[in-house]
Amino acid sequence: MTDISMIEAARQRIGAHAIRTPLLSSPFLDEIAGRKIVVKAECLQRTGSFKFRGGWSAVSGLAPETRQRGVIAFSSGNHAQGVALAATLHGVPSVIVMPHDAPKIKIENTKAFGAEVVLYDRANEDRDAIGAALAQERNLTLIKPYDEPLVIAGQATVGLEIAEQGAEYGIAEADILVPCGGGGLTSGIALALEARAPRYAVRPCEPENFDDVARSLASGKIERNDALSGSICDAIITPQPGNITFPIMKSHCGSGIAVTEDEALRAMVLAFLRLKVVVEPGGAVALAAALFHGAELKTETVIAVASGGNVDPAIMASALSRFA
Repeated sequence: MTDISMIEAARQRIGAHAIRTPLLSSPFLDEIAGRKIVVKAECLQRTGSFKFRGGWSAVSGLAPETRQRGVIAFSSGNHAQGVALAATLHGVPSVIVMPHDAPKIKIENTKAFGAEVVLYDRANEDRDAIGAALAQERNLTLIKPYDEPLVIAGQATVGLEIAEQGAEYGIAEADILVPCGGGGLTSGIALALEARAPRYAVRPCEPENFDDVARSLASGKIERNDALSGSICDAIITPQPGNITFPIMKSHCGSGIAVTEDEALRAMVLAFLRLKVVVEPGGAVALAAALFHGAELKTETVIAVASGGNVDPAIMASALSRFA
């Protein structure tokens, strides 16, 4: 299991390869929310999302002889890009299994980062089975998107930075809102903050109708989503929480928050207009929760993670036309 020593080791391996992303704020956002809002801009990370941290941590953490044979991953786009670039920078091959309906920009970027992309139908095909078959056939090491201790340790470095930067801002207590799919980022941040800033409370954020983590935390057991597609928040749509990540979230996170797609789109537009950053729908759900779900928050200051910025241009254009 991932612990603070693994997280610190991941940070050492990542070093300067990842960006120490900034905390951003705007009085306009504070006014809408009725409290202080601070945004951790992981949308400015290499490959456009926090996933590069986990990708580098996992690839760099492999034994050299294992790493040299190559890696495989499955992802709707952000984990794909993170692993692809990490593998290429290590000089090893990568194969990425992606849904055919993933945003075109994510598929193209994954190829550009040096990966071989294998597309599948997420409604009718099993990505785990496809990935397992390819891994066995080509002797590749599978890097899971969230249920992998080395990946969780890499994502947890976001939490180390939040603890340090929050202290620099003088933030003693805060709800930490995190976009949540399978829970790698959420559980990693929770573990890091338990060790480094225990008065920060992590809250998973998800799109409505795909709030498996919130429902799982409420029931105390893993709950599944009824659908596996059909949301613009593609980056954080997973069947259910991870078997490794859920126990961590159950022990260390507060209740989850679900936002509407329109709230996510409005948050994207406000981030663009007020913070001058581009955030994708799934990456904007935490900011949406901060802005529009104040009754569910418990602290006067909220830190919202903007987890990714790989938005389809057509979705961004549509959001701007509706909400700008």
